[in-house]
Amino acid sequence: MEYKIRTAVPEDEEKIRELFLEMLRTIYHTDDVKGYGEGDLDRFWSETPDRIYVAEDGQVIAFLSVEVHHDPVDHIYLDDFSVTAAYRNKGIGSALIRAAEEYAGQLGSKAVLLHVEKANTSAMRFYERYGYSVFRNDGNRFLLKKDIN
Repeated sequence: MEYKIRTAVPEDEEKIRELFLEMLRTIYHTDDVKGYGEGDLDRFWSETPDRIYVAEDGQVIAFLSVEVHHDPVDHIYLDDFSVTAAYRNKGIGSALIRAAEEYAGQLGSKAVLLHVEKANTSAMRFYERYGYSVFRNDGNRFLLKKDIN
């Protein structure tokens, strides 16, 4: 399998929308994400992240949105992240995380932060493998942090 990591372009929007809904299905453990996701999806596109990375293998198969916290660029926040089910456990998520961390380094950020649902133990293991640790307990989620630079 050959995939490429790149910055998203407007033509990727429809596939990113599909992946966003797939992400919500995973988070909420239901195929019926209509009630859950419409506001989230609208928010995602109205609050355009600073950068969206995609992985493509003939088509977009994964995305990761990144928010930069400015003045100063203290940290970046990894917001929404989804890999098509058929492409999971193939290194694509890792490649997207590395791209975001490289971007953070280029900006001079001191850390990368993200939230993960406490119940999502596989995501916790994934992030821990890449050096992320619990920074704060936020109710039903953990805020994870990785220092860089």
